[in-house]
Amino acid sequence: MKCDRCSQTIEPKEVQEHFGQNLCEDCYMDALSPAKTCDPWAVHSAQSFAKSKGSALELTEIQQQILLILKETGGAKPAAIADRLKIKPADLEREVAALRHMEKLRGELRDDKKFLILW
Repeated sequence: MKCDRCSQTIEPKEVQEHFGQNLCEDCYMDALSPAKTCDPWAVHSAQSFAKSKGSALELTEIQQQILLILKETGGAKPAAIADRLKIKPADLEREVAALRHMEKLRGELRDDKKFLILW
C-alpha cells in the first residue's frame, strides 16, 4: 500500500486513516499538527526564552543551513531550499516556522510568488 500524500510504501498494519486518506505515520502527524508560521504566542515564547538565555538561541544544523542559503541568495522559494537541502517540504515548513517564531526569517511576495528572506 502507498501513502496518499507522499506515495511512500507502507505496511497495511501501519496505515493511518485521516479524512478518507491512507497516510504513513509522518504524513499523519503533519495532518494532525501542521506547522504554523504566524503564531503570536510562539513568537512571544521564543523572545522570552532568548532573553532568559542571554539572546543566544541555539539553532539546529538545518536551521543554520537555511539561514546561510538565504544570506547567500538574498531570498529563495521554499521548494528551492527544500531541494537544495534534500529535505521534505513538510520538514522545511517546521524549520521555517521555528525560525519565523525566533524572528530570523520571514516571507515576502515577489511577482506573486512566496519567497523566504532574512528578518
